[in-house]
Amino acid sequence: MKKLLRWLARLLFGFRAYNEAAVNTSGPVLLLPNHLSWWDWVFIGVCLEDDWRFVTSSTTANLSWIHRRIMVNRRTFSVDMNSPYAVKHMAEYLQQGGRLVLFPEGRMSMTGSLMKLYEGTGFLIFKTRPKVITAHIRGAALLPSSRNSNRKQFFPRISVHFSDVLIPPKLDSLSGTAARSQVMEWLRQRMLGQHFETEMELGASTLPEAIIATARQQPRRTILQDVGLQTLSYRKFVVGAKVLAKRWDNLLANSGQRVGILLPNVNAMPVVLLSFWLTGKIPAILNYTMGPSVLLACARLAGLKQIVTSKTFIAHAKLELKPLQEAGISVVFIEDVRAGISPGAKLMALVRSFLGLPVSAKSSTEDTALILFTSGSEGEPKGVELTHRNILSNIRQMLAVVDLGDTDRFFNALPLFHSFGLTVGLLLPLVQGAFVFLYLSPLHYRVVPSAFYNLNCTVFFGTNTFLSGYGRKAHPYDFHALRYLFAGAEKLQESTGNLWMRKFGARILEGYGATECSPCISVNVPMFPRPGSAGQLLPGIRYRLEPVEGIGGFESSGAQTENVGRLFVRGPNVMRGYLNAEANGKFKALGGWYDTGDIAKVDSDGFVYILGRLKRFAKISGEMVSLTAIEDCLASGFPRYGPKFAVAVIAIPDTAKGEKLIAITNESRLTLEEIREVIRSHGLSNLAVPRDLKVIHDLPRLGTGKLNHRELQRLVTC
Repeated sequence: MKKLLRWLARLLFGFRAYNEAAVNTSGPVLLLPNHLSWWDWVFIGVCLEDDWRFVTSSTTANLSWIHRRIMVNRRTFSVDMNSPYAVKHMAEYLQQGGRLVLFPEGRMSMTGSLMKLYEGTGFLIFKTRPKVITAHIRGAALLPSSRNSNRKQFFPRISVHFSDVLIPPKLDSLSGTAARSQVMEWLRQRMLGQHFETEMELGASTLPEAIIATARQQPRRTILQDVGLQTLSYRKFVVGAKVLAKRWDNLLANSGQRVGILLPNVNAMPVVLLSFWLTGKIPAILNYTMGPSVLLACARLAGLKQIVTSKTFIAHAKLELKPLQEAGISVVFIEDVRAGISPGAKLMALVRSFLGLPVSAKSSTEDTALILFTSGSEGEPKGVELTHRNILSNIRQMLAVVDLGDTDRFFNALPLFHSFGLTVGLLLPLVQGAFVFLYLSPLHYRVVPSAFYNLNCTVFFGTNTFLSGYGRKAHPYDFHALRYLFAGAEKLQESTGNLWMRKFGARILEGYGATECSPCISVNVPMFPRPGSAGQLLPGIRYRLEPVEGIGGFESSGAQTENVGRLFVRGPNVMRGYLNAEANGKFKALGGWYDTGDIAKVDSDGFVYILGRLKRFAKISGEMVSLTAIEDCLASGFPRYGPKFAVAVIAIPDTAKGEKLIAITNESRLTLEEIREVIRSHGLSNLAVPRDLKVIHDLPRLGTGKLNHRELQRLVTC
């Protein structure tokens, strides 16, 4: 029967098992798979020898004779899950050298992702110390018999991936409760990491391949909509990109491999991106909020000869293109390109899409997929080369820990030159198969919540500045359908989190990242949040902390002092390199590690606490003082000045103490004495008290909403 079932699984689902030799290990051993469908026991069982037994519920077995037939036999270990002796019986069997299969989630996944793991599994591992094998069942979430709400297929490709034999950590020094908790977190990290590694091994290797693979499964699904209320199905999206790709062969023949894109959040943006990838071009996405001189510097850095933009956008945003054109960079308007596409070309592309003809690959996984530019808040912008592998890694890292599904509806108001807005706000849903609404500007604090409500969106994100603005202006019911709310790019203020919880009943999940990391490094999730942190490191990301004088660090031996220091990270999502020669040389010298430039604390569970950028520390009388920490306590210390109140702190040279602090605010009524009182009430030392106060009614900000400290420094010192 086992041979027959395996043959049928191979015939119907292309079934394959990886690292199958691991399950031949002798007992005591515990096999722990994820649970996606009613047929998971078949896909696991056909790989096991006859003495393996599946743990089943005797209560469920009594539902019908079919349940009893399947769940109570010589291949099962039936226990009463409501009995306190259930784990004891399993422990006794393992201690006798038994081999058990246990689904640690205790139920079938309702999301298609890993759900919470029951503590009984941790108790069992802690008490019996068996060998452990985890298994990831890939593809079963698409079966009609699975209980998640994502798209379904009658015969999806299914595989089972067994880990090597794992030895649980020894935690004899901890109490029983603490040890079980540590074992559960160890197991959870193993299963999440296995999910990510499996997708990287078997998933599409480039962004166009990943997007088109999803499009083929649901070509009529509406996937994109913009502020013009124009919608695109997957078929229209891919057809439009293919038609444009044909035009680029002629129009961009002399542009070189890199081509600039200067477009806002409209449907044309993702269509142009995909069309470039289909022709082997590398899009360099320009930040249109930077101003003409910086825009030209970025274009020169990337070696751009041509830039694709829109006449309507240029007129609406009042952008000045003359400096680019005078520098010999030609401008291609998307309206003119569209006008030159014949009906016959559109028809031919549509016919090809119905025939399902393959798209020829013009790039590989290690080729550069995108060029983005850093914000330049503390120096000149740097050009960042991200490969297809970098971006797909980050998408799969996020999908491994967050249960984002086909039925989710993304609302993206972050500009697409922003790395989070691009990767998580656009490319992730295009790969996953979720709807995206692209909105032109995050600054429309009244319009954005209303549009979110009307579109019944479920996923939203922004910076602290933007979320604070939406929270003040929105109706309490505007976010009633919200499932996930992410914050990044700047420190989330406690007042912003409290506002959203009180007014909308929504928890803000803070994350942390960098353009150079595609961008996500860590994120809080509902299953395992830690308030005050920037979330837990994503699967596949390693870190190290280097000591900084006056701050503490991580000893080279691995022993923790304060577990605080300069944060370096490494993983498949870390960039290929910089376009800037000097910066790229420093990056390459690190051998794959990326220096975030941030001072951070990382706890034993991998949660990251950002204390501030190293450049945003001042050395006063030999002591390191965090300017970010001062700004955080001042931001929430003056509610009487209203929601538009803002304050920043910078450091300038001082002959007596090395550096001195200056506070800059947009509130003319604020006094230095008030600042001193708030800083002292938060327990900060006298070194954190600014010695001067300046008023600038309109504090300069970047396109992401963050304060532009570089410009503030210039305004104060000039």
